[in-house]
Amino acid sequence: MTPHSNVEDLLHEIIDDVLEEFSDIVVQARIQFTPSRTVERLRIFLRDGSFVDVWLSFRGKYSYHWERRHLDGSLYRHDNAPHISWKHVETFPKHFHDGSEEVLAVSHISDDPKVAVKEFLRFARSKLRI
Repeated sequence: MTPHSNVEDLLHEIIDDVLEEFSDIVVQARIQFTPSRTVERLRIFLRDGSFVDVWLSFRGKYSYHWERRHLDGSLYRHDNAPHISWKHVETFPKHFHDGSEEVLAVSHISDDPKVAVKEFLRFARSKLRI
């Protein structure tokens, strides 16, 4: 992960990038906090009513999750949680949930969060065909 003073600073940089490059599909992006004011996630709202959640830790854990279940029953997520069930995936612990929790594929998403968010939003844009 690139050096930043904290996750919140990194997420603010990502917001700036997202709003500039993906204005055709992004309506809004904002950081959500826990009640104790620690960063919980970045939520990116898309024009079709779906949203992308970005969870990051400076220990290298991440999740890029596109929630569409309320629209068409689907979800897409790149993450690196080392679920024992996904050990068969070639890129373990990195894996991709392709349309549902149960459909797994390899994940070649970037290890740089700023690049990974852009890669994931390009994927979303291609699915939305806007």
